[in-house]
Amino acid sequence: MYSDKVMDHFTNPRNVGDMADADGIGEVGNPTCGDAMRIYIKVRDDRITDAKFKTFGCGAAIAVSSMVTEMVKGKTLDEGLAISKEAVASALDGLPAQKMHCSNLGADALKKAIDDYKSRQNKQDPQ
Repeated sequence: MYSDKVMDHFTNPRNVGDMADADGIGEVGNPTCGDAMRIYIKVRDDRITDAKFKTFGCGAAIAVSSMVTEMVKGKTLDEGLAISKEAVASALDGLPAQKMHCSNLGADALKKAIDDYKSRQNKQDPQ
């Protein structure tokens, strides 16, 4: 059984879509269940100012993507990296045990987007 928050983020997902001028993109997938997730972030002054997602998968994967993008807006990069799978599941008032891997995907995609942003910055500004 899904919580009201999971159902709300599944039926009314926030921040869906592409971000053509993204500063960082994180992509993850789980071949076992078929979920694929892409998270885009915009960064200004070490703070995530915007986040969007595109997800192919189950209702829990869509809800997790939506919640992660809501959780990360306004956070510093380090605060974004600290968002854990447990924090995502908790923000959704829990996920069924068999769907916890979806919260892993959301946290992992966010971390990859932040890593992508950092690697792009290092290429533009070599030390």
